[in-house]
Amino acid sequence: MTNMQWAKRFTVVLALAGAAQAHSLKGLWDGTVKYDDYQIPFLIEFSQKGDTVSAAFFNGDEQVTSTAGRLNGEALNVNFDHYATRLTATYQDGVIKGTYGNTKYGYHDFEALPHKKVTGAETSAPNIAGVWTIPNESPKGEHAWRLIIQQQGPKASAAILRVDGDTGALVGNFNAGKFVLNHFDGARASVAEITPKEDGSLAIDFRGFHSAAKHYTAVRADQAKAKGVPEPTDPEEHTRVKDPNEPFQFSFPDLSGILVSNTDPQFSGKVVIVNITGSWCPNCHDEAPFLAELYRKYHKQGLEIVAIDFEEPEQRKDPTRLQAFIKKYGIEYTYVVAGEPSELQAKIPQAVNLNSWPSTFFLGRDGKVRAIHAGFAAPASGEFHLALKKETTERIENLLSENVRASR
Repeated sequence: MTNMQWAKRFTVVLALAGAAQAHSLKGLWDGTVKYDDYQIPFLIEFSQKGDTVSAAFFNGDEQVTSTAGRLNGEALNVNFDHYATRLTATYQDGVIKGTYGNTKYGYHDFEALPHKKVTGAETSAPNIAGVWTIPNESPKGEHAWRLIIQQQGPKASAAILRVDGDTGALVGNFNAGKFVLNHFDGARASVAEITPKEDGSLAIDFRGFHSAAKHYTAVRADQAKAKGVPEPTDPEEHTRVKDPNEPFQFSFPDLSGILVSNTDPQFSGKVVIVNITGSWCPNCHDEAPFLAELYRKYHKQGLEIVAIDFEEPEQRKDPTRLQAFIKKYGIEYTYVVAGEPSELQAKIPQAVNLNSWPSTFFLGRDGKVRAIHAGFAAPASGEFHLALKKETTERIENLLSENVRASR
């Protein structure tokens, strides 16, 4: 090979290396997604090996990762199969631009630029850290919600905790007299503007996924009673059963079509968690890893878990999202599909006021309901998340310690 041929080959190698480097997405990016007439900023992190790409959205300290992705030239496609969503974009001149979403809820404008650290932000802010109470009459019969805020100077992270679970971590900074906090984890999108008031309360303007702005007032939880503000709903008291002396009954097919019933030998004499869930439900995504962890830890000691799943018609015909949900969270416990979300009451007739996703029933070895917990307080709920995990673990251990054989 002549020197000229070597030079040409070396030039081609350099060009290819430069092109590969130019098309590297690896690292943090500042993204925005547009819902209706407002944009929500968020962080997204890309990992890349060749043309294989992985993306992660952030929910506080948690990462919500993609299931598949590829960069083919300038065309970027990243799937989040457990949400049945897709990021479709082009990468050109250092900018990622395209859409994110699915056919059911629509595709929304998406854009991302290489991450830049915020400069010039305010260095001081009023202290709003702690637990607050938001009076609110909800369709689920609640009279108040909780607002949990963690703060470091002008930076804050917050979550609104309802009976069915929390909003995910809303993160942002204090500027121009208010905290502007955003959340986008691939399934939930919301923005909250929190303004401290002279009377010690907080004015909250909150806007969620495809919903109009709503206005709330929050007071410190330790001052709520004196101000006549009702207590948030106790998730242990929200749902009950008509007859606690009657064994909890279920009989639904699993994903292979095999009928699974409470009378099956695998549940006889066992402690059973019955989890009402759906792969469309963000709070159910929050709860699934914890249930999977409990099953791995206590199954050999006599714990069974049955997820009674409700899905939309299209997922019942082709449960690709549900299958990805099960795979994503390493679920090994029993999974059955009962029907559509609108059929919840009809399919679980023993329950009263069953309207939270998820809802978790705890059965003793005799098959009777010993406790019900509505919703799931995720890590964004701070102390309430830790308390829930501790109480649930202790409940299971206490039920397992009982040597009562089921009589069915």
